[in-house]
Amino acid sequence: MNYDEYIKETDRFSKDEVVSRLKKHLVSWKYDDTNILELADTIERFFGNSWIESEEAHSHLYRLWSAFKKEAIDGVGGMTMNERLYWFGLFERFDKSESEQKVIYAKLCAHT
Repeated sequence: MNYDEYIKETDRFSKDEVVSRLKKHLVSWKYDDTNILELADTIERFFGNSWIESEEAHSHLYRLWSAFKKEAIDGVGGMTMNERLYWFGLFERFDKSESEQKVIYAKLCAHT
């Protein structure tokens, strides 16, 4: 499951205000300048400090997040740039301009 697929999965629980805030943060991350390590810290704190009404929703979304984090964030060091762009759904932003590419390299903890 890549980042965009995870965002779509939050739609299943969108009636919950806390899940809606989670989705808003996930979507906005794609357009800010924070990197994947900062994203991981933020989402971990979010799950630790927010109360999702449904235990089923919390367990499901956290389990998926943990799997994504293990695969995509913890494993980022062994990935090519194209793999990183796929995992985080950033192909479009990367293709916009050379200045965006520099931002994305930093965002995905890649070196130019």
